[in-house]
Amino acid sequence: MPHTHHASASYSHETSATTATIWGFFTDVAGWKEWNAGVYSCVLEGLFIKGTWMTMVLPDQEVIKSQLVEVTEPTGFTDETTLGDITVRVRHEVSLLPAGNCSITYTIDVNGIGAQAVCDQVSSDFPDVLRALAERAERQVSQ
Repeated sequence: MPHTHHASASYSHETSATTATIWGFFTDVAGWKEWNAGVYSCVLEGLFIKGTWMTMVLPDQEVIKSQLVEVTEPTGFTDETTLGDITVRVRHEVSLLPAGNCSITYTIDVNGIGAQAVCDQVSSDFPDVLRALAERAERQVSQ
């Protein structure tokens, strides 16, 4: 029996920005660096559709290749990254709340040996990223 481990976490942030506005920020992959301090640059290698690959460069210049494995316009997408024997999936979702605001949620799912450590490391900045995304989206709406 393989020694496979699993870890997951979910983070949410409420915003007054619309789902369409948040979706626009999701699909502007080259612009992620403007609101995500963990991204130096990101290039989408095609259209924002299932199966498309993207190359992300982190601030320390580490290069990560990820694939869009699910795209559901305008509510969210999931990307998948393989790091050796570990698979990291992150679901980026926006949903309308009953009071009219939206919730932006990032859910990470990690499989492989050392999954919890990878999950903790990758998602450590998710609260800050969500807050920065919401703030930027709200500023755009108010302009």
